[in-house]
Amino acid sequence: MSVTLLALFKRPEGGDDELARFMARYHAEHLPLIAQVPGLRSTEVEVVSQKYAGDDIVVVTRMTFDDRASLDAGMASQEMRAAGRNLREIAPDMLTLVALGADPRTESQA
Repeated sequence: MSVTLLALFKRPEGGDDELARFMARYHAEHLPLIAQVPGLRSTEVEVVSQKYAGDDIVVVTRMTFDDRASLDAGMASQEMRAAGRNLREIAPDMLTLVALGADPRTESQA
């Protein structure tokens, strides 16, 4: 079963100029690094169009791996470490990173 890694980015301090700067660097620098992570099957970047509650999340990136072992290997890779260093530079204090798995209580209901 595939596993999803979600990167949720809060709006940077500094307004629209800082957001535009982050997005330009995210696409030019970070996504090419992520594309090199072993085991990564797909990456989808979406911009939040409406906030209803909670943190001011502006970008959500969904990264899909074949299974938990692939995710674990990808997370431990040199390529992911390089991507992490890049994010610490371009997105300080903006990132929440979570792995998603099926809830076994609801799997049989689908």
